[in-house]
Amino acid sequence: MAAASAVRAAGRRSQRLFDVFVAEVPWTVSSKELKEYFSQFGSVRRCQLPFDKDTGFHRRYCWIKFSTPQDVQNVLQKDSHILEGAKLTLKQQPRRRRSQKKNQSE
Repeated sequence: MAAASAVRAAGRRSQRLFDVFVAEVPWTVSSKELKEYFSQFGSVRRCQLPFDKDTGFHRRYCWIKFSTPQDVQNVLQKDSHILEGAKLTLKQQPRRRRSQKKNQSE
């Protein structure tokens, strides 16, 4: 039993995603383009580019979710990231536990 739970725990750890927050995203850039750009630094699992319901435009920021912490380090080591002539601002997102998320929503 203990071995099976250890295998499940290892599987969950391997599925964790590591986030980078990206600001100053040009209006003309799509989530597909962002994912393509950031994939040069590592395995991009997801790109969240929120849209404004009223205007229909994205909000000029996004989260890029990488597979490993090394991928995050690769992207943060580059001095500047420029897409369509605009310099992007990047920050590593701290990992929050579920209990912290619940406390913030109350």
